[in-house]
Amino acid sequence: MTEYRPDHGSTSDLLSGAHDPSPVQVWNQGGTSPFLIVGDHAGRAIPLKLDGLGLDPASLDLHIAWDIGVAGLGEILAEKLDACFISQTYSRLVIDCNRSLADASSIAASSDGIDIPGNANIGAADRLERQCAIHRPYHDAISAELARRAARSQPTLLVALHSFTPVMQQFQRPWQFGILHRDDSRLSSSVLDLLRAELGDAVGDNQPYRLDEKDFTVPTHADPRGLDYLELEVRQDLIGDRPGQEAVASLIAPLLLRVGSEMSAHKGHDDS
Repeated sequence: MTEYRPDHGSTSDLLSGAHDPSPVQVWNQGGTSPFLIVGDHAGRAIPLKLDGLGLDPASLDLHIAWDIGVAGLGEILAEKLDACFISQTYSRLVIDCNRSLADASSIAASSDGIDIPGNANIGAADRLERQCAIHRPYHDAISAELARRAARSQPTLLVALHSFTPVMQQFQRPWQFGILHRDDSRLSSSVLDLLRAELGDAVGDNQPYRLDEKDFTVPTHADPRGLDYLELEVRQDLIGDRPGQEAVASLIAPLLLRVGSEMSAHKGHDDS
């Protein structure tokens, strides 16, 4: 695992605490797979300077703080696929790395009915500090990995991993997986078809969310480079522990390998 720390310089000392971890962790850098896996909400750390954002510690175990299970799932998939996995260490409540810096919701005042005291009336300087310390280094790490892959002519299929709570606003969500897309992704539609062949309606097409103008990671990194993408949502009770993560990875990895191989063969035919 490789860790990346921002250059604090004069813009941010948010992560200057002795026990503050790096905002970015990179697993299996240099993996040969075409898949580059990212976890925007994989972590739930809070910088010591922010004093837990004023929350009860138990709140940081909830889905509002992180995408439960994504860190473990990403690591297992990275191993099974020989893929690189780039994950965000800090809680989405500190700053949401799948939102634009211009989006006020990137630092939420409340989430699922829970107020976030440390985010109330946050000023421009504090917002900038979080951006410089966490948001930018994470996306810089993704950009750097994509540049390395391009330099060695390594194909890339971007996989953004997320997880969703089984119950939201008293609605019991019936899906086990969701494929989020904009009707412009062969990778997404192929994985959706294969997963539905296995699980039927337990796989949501743009459920429980859809990829829209609020999403930041896929549009920022895939679109300018012409990369295909998959934004995969997994229900959190399926990956809340290591056995569950292993089981889901054992389902997903072969499907990704199959689709990746088919797309590579198709591209080779088009280029001939």
